[in-house]
Amino acid sequence: MYQYTAFDRQLVKNRAAQFRDQLERNLAGTLGDAEFRPLRLQNGWYIQRYAPMLRVSVPYGELSSRQLHVLAKIAREYDQPAAELFEQAQHTQDQLSNTPAPRLKHGYGHFTTRVNVQYNWIPLTKAADVMDLLASVDLHGIQTSGNCIRNVASDALAGIATDEVADPRPFCEIIRQWGTLHPEFSFLPRKFKISVTGGAEDRAALPWYDVGLQLVKNAEGELGFVVRVGGGMGRTPVISPVVREFLPWNQILNYLEAVIRVYNGYGRRDNVWKARIKILVKAEGQRYVDQVEAEYRAIVEQDGAPHTITQAELDRVSACFVPPVLPTVSPTSQPITAAEESEYQRWLARNVSAHRNPALRAVTLSFKRLGYAPGDATEDQLDAAADLAQQYSAGEARVTHDQNLLLPWVHENQLPDLWRAARALGLAKPNIGLLTDMISCPGGDFCSLANARSIPIAAAITQRYQDMDELFDLGEIDLHISGCINSCGHHHSGHIGILGVDKDGREWYQVSLGGSDGTRLSGPATPGKVVGPSFGALEVPGVIEAVLTTYKNLRQGREHFIDTLRRVGHEPFKLAANAARIPDLPEGEDVLHNKPGYARDTQEA
Repeated sequence: MYQYTAFDRQLVKNRAAQFRDQLERNLAGTLGDAEFRPLRLQNGWYIQRYAPMLRVSVPYGELSSRQLHVLAKIAREYDQPAAELFEQAQHTQDQLSNTPAPRLKHGYGHFTTRVNVQYNWIPLTKAADVMDLLASVDLHGIQTSGNCIRNVASDALAGIATDEVADPRPFCEIIRQWGTLHPEFSFLPRKFKISVTGGAEDRAALPWYDVGLQLVKNAEGELGFVVRVGGGMGRTPVISPVVREFLPWNQILNYLEAVIRVYNGYGRRDNVWKARIKILVKAEGQRYVDQVEAEYRAIVEQDGAPHTITQAELDRVSACFVPPVLPTVSPTSQPITAAEESEYQRWLARNVSAHRNPALRAVTLSFKRLGYAPGDATEDQLDAAADLAQQYSAGEARVTHDQNLLLPWVHENQLPDLWRAARALGLAKPNIGLLTDMISCPGGDFCSLANARSIPIAAAITQRYQDMDELFDLGEIDLHISGCINSCGHHHSGHIGILGVDKDGREWYQVSLGGSDGTRLSGPATPGKVVGPSFGALEVPGVIEAVLTTYKNLRQGREHFIDTLRRVGHEPFKLAANAARIPDLPEGEDVLHNKPGYARDTQEA
């Protein structure tokens, strides 16, 4: 993991101190809410449906066990709303509809699809104390909101994948340092997201990012990047085009400077729905690329290429990512018993990945289980995950794009003991990549932008598909759920996507099929196609079951869902989905009420 320098550490501590002063002035009434709002947002503090939400930046997903323990402490001691507020929130939830929904919870963290961690119940009066606590372990919320360069994402297997050309993490860190508090790019037309990978397989959803960077080697064996620009989900899903087939690695910051300068100059600021770079790139096409190339030449030829990465700087940062020194002989676990064998083998098949070191494995802890929203981790589970990381993974864990935690340095000899420990904690469910390993945003239970709730839909589908034999028979299926068009649940890229929509002030759900995030299994990145008019919440589980029954009836051998869908086309699945509608569906209330008070943080999400 990257080790903060004294400069890095002081910057984060200074930012926490500045925020404390700003918060105290706001609470005292000398700094108005309108003036405080951008300061609050720039430090990761949103106002959501019932309470503030904090988003903690986790650079490219990497966390130490020490940091996980602090995240657990925040959940335990600070993610605790006033009893009256929590009771009022639950009462409001109970009035929403007759759709079964899990009870609200507090005292937990939530892993996001952008490999950050969120909290939903921290009182704003305690925000400064939380920022100090985060700074004590080199964490913060800087640029997790606002129209700026957000947290740089990567592949959870970065640095350990068997198909890597080079480790992308040093470049992620260099880009992070360059983009943090960049004076020219702090007020872009809209938020800006970058993802970097070094593998032959795209496990970082590059085509869906504003900028996607893939490390490659050219015919001469030189290291560089394939550069994609202009991807994104939201109201207008766009797959980014390749704008550079090969860019030398040391020029990546100069090129990013050009890409974002042109966007900053020409991106729209009059319409929030048309302000992302994807709209500019799609509208201008080659003209945008030509403008970027001209800007890049000017940066190199006229400005002297000021952001060129030196070999010494790459070596300095890369030294932080040297694999940890592990014991020469790792302790051997107790052998797996006959009674354990079947469940253990399933866990090996689904939760354990190959490693570039043949003696090691990468192990995923599943945070997709009955009774919890996808990606939620209680205070005790965060502490337990920290202990597992310390004991079995050299003190490191990684938040994954799929809202789980990955332990990257597990010795194969310790797999049985790790499995037993994770199973005792409820974190060894062998469902990674299967239907119930679904992606879901918090939705209308918390988010003030949501048109509908995501968590009750995820819970209903999870409840229906608890039989592991059935899940293994269905095989690998990406199910993604978003509560609104902002697509934080990545519904566009799901083999099955569910989108919450507002119809006359009520919750409905649009179902799409055939999306892809660009992995080898899913094929080239593409948005799914909607099967028809939206469905009521009570209909959605039956619709999913009808789609999957159709798949089982049409598949050939062990053919994957996405392959069957592409082979036979959407029509039989659309017919099955629409036939699952419930006649005379009870309307219920299904109304989401906006929280009064603070303005909705629409442009900052």
